[in-house]
Amino acid sequence: MRSASWKFSVALLGAFGAVEAPARSADVGAITGQIVLDGEPPKLKKKVTSAAVAACSDVPNEDLVVDDETMGIANVVVFLRKAPDGMPSELKASEEDAVTFDQKDCVFLPHVLVVRTDQAVHCISNDAVAHNVHTHPFKNTGVNFAIAANTLTPVQVPMKQTESLPVKVSCDMHSWMTAWWVVTDHPYVAVTDKEGKFKIENLPVGEHVFTVWQEKAGYLDRNYRVNVAAGETELAPLKAPLAKFKLEQ
Repeated sequence: MRSASWKFSVALLGAFGAVEAPARSADVGAITGQIVLDGEPPKLKKKVTSAAVAACSDVPNEDLVVDDETMGIANVVVFLRKAPDGMPSELKASEEDAVTFDQKDCVFLPHVLVVRTDQAVHCISNDAVAHNVHTHPFKNTGVNFAIAANTLTPVQVPMKQTESLPVKVSCDMHSWMTAWWVVTDHPYVAVTDKEGKFKIENLPVGEHVFTVWQEKAGYLDRNYRVNVAAGETELAPLKAPLAKFKLEQ
C-alpha cells in the first residue's frame, strides 16, 4: 500500500503541473563543420595602408578570408533564425549581460559579433584615433555616435529584437571600417574560425534548418538542413563556389 505522503505529492503535481526537468544529455547534441572555398583564393588588396593614412596601420581586406592550407573561409555565420523547440531552459538567458565591441588600428573588433537580445553591446575604443559606430539594423533602432580615442568607458547599445540577417556596422570617418552584428534570442550561432570550422553545442535532437551567410556572398545556404543526434555529429564540409562572392580586386 502506498504511503499518504506519496499520494500528497501526486496531488500537488496534479494541481500545479510537473516541474520542467533540465534537458538530459540524450536530448541534445553538438554539430561540427567547415565552410570551404571551391576555387582559387583571390589575392585582395589591403583596405588601406599606413602610407596612405598616417593615423592607421595597414588594414587587411576581410571581404573574403581564406586559409591557404585548408581552403576554409573565416567569418562565415551559421545560425538558426529562431529559437528551436526543446531548447534547454538553462540556455534561455545569457550568462553575460553584455558583449564588447572594440576598435584598434582602424579596425572593428571582432569583425563578426554575436549578441543576444538580453545583452547590450559595449562599444569601446583602444585606438589612438577617433571613430564612430553607425549601425544599420532592419528591426532595432539604429545608432550613430562618435567614440573618442582610447575610450574605455563603454557606450551601451541595446539590441532588443532579433534580426533575420547580420546587421552592418560602419564608421563614417573611415569608410573601409565594416563589421557585422548577429542578433538572436538563443545561443545557436557560430562564426567560422580561420580554418572555416565551427561548432554549435546543446542543440535539441532532431532536424534543424540553419542559415549560412557571408558578407560578400550573402546566403551561402538559406536552408542548411542538419539532423542532430545525441553526442557530436561531424558534418561534411560545405563548399562555397568562388563565383558567389562579389569582390573588388
